[in-house]
Amino acid sequence: MSRDFSQHSWSPQIAEDLRRIVRLAVFEDLDRGQDWTTICLVPEKATARANIVARKPGVIAGVPAVPVILDEMEIEAEYHPQLQDGDAVPAGAVVARLSGPARDLLTSERIILNILGRLSGVATLTRQYVEAISGTKARIYDTRKTIPSWRRLDKYAVHCGGGHNHRTGLYDAILIKDNHLAFGREGQVNRSYSPAEAVRMARGFLAQQTAAESTPGSPDPAMLLEIEVDSLDQLRGVLPENPDIILLDNMSPDQLRQAVQIRNSSRSTAELEASGGITLQNIRAIAETGIDRISIGAVTHSTPALDLALDWE
Repeated sequence: MSRDFSQHSWSPQIAEDLRRIVRLAVFEDLDRGQDWTTICLVPEKATARANIVARKPGVIAGVPAVPVILDEMEIEAEYHPQLQDGDAVPAGAVVARLSGPARDLLTSERIILNILGRLSGVATLTRQYVEAISGTKARIYDTRKTIPSWRRLDKYAVHCGGGHNHRTGLYDAILIKDNHLAFGREGQVNRSYSPAEAVRMARGFLAQQTAAESTPGSPDPAMLLEIEVDSLDQLRGVLPENPDIILLDNMSPDQLRQAVQIRNSSRSTAELEASGGITLQNIRAIAETGIDRISIGAVTHSTPALDLALDWE
């Protein structure tokens, strides 16, 4: 495997992203008021114990998120996870146990379940794609098609599901897409770049950054360079420039198989990435073409939440 994008494990940065989300979630639920249903029915001093339970089978992600949620909501509750992120669970499995003030547990219930359900849903769908290509050389990657403000959390959940993380944002890699090429030289659409020209320009740009490498905000001269092509002719033209990754957009399995043969015969070290129109039904055929990477927006933009519930002991 060649160089890769940064992969997301749980980190202080992810925890800080989560805190921002929790603050918004609290405002959505409480505005500037209170949980009046709980206050009118539950005694102030009451304590309780509850389990977070998986209603359906899936893959768990977000176990480290719960203490962050409780801390951000200033809830003094005991939290005892029973599973680890990445664990596959059957329906009925206890994910974690909580104990503490009953009012606080009820007020935080939906926020905790929404966040754990979202992350576990992403991990569950990712695992399905990973298992569908088991035994091939291909690897599953996410995309930037994430919920705004959830980027690192979504990518963390993909990692929990056994997938790989593509670039985090526009700042950490160069990915030349068709619209970059089509915009053309100085904005003249009738003078578009060829993929090879664009790669040469990007390589030259990065080479000029070496002296500025330590300057805050300057580009990393070693960042990955990827380019999108939509035909085998474009692939042939760009291979001599040896980009790190070549994204093959919306190609059929037969075209992908030809692309792998063309790359291999050129002795290029570029990895080939399939993208576009990929489903659980056709991904096996795509992976068996010999492709290196498969990027799938659906694992973050179309995933259903895993059904989790809070049950009183």
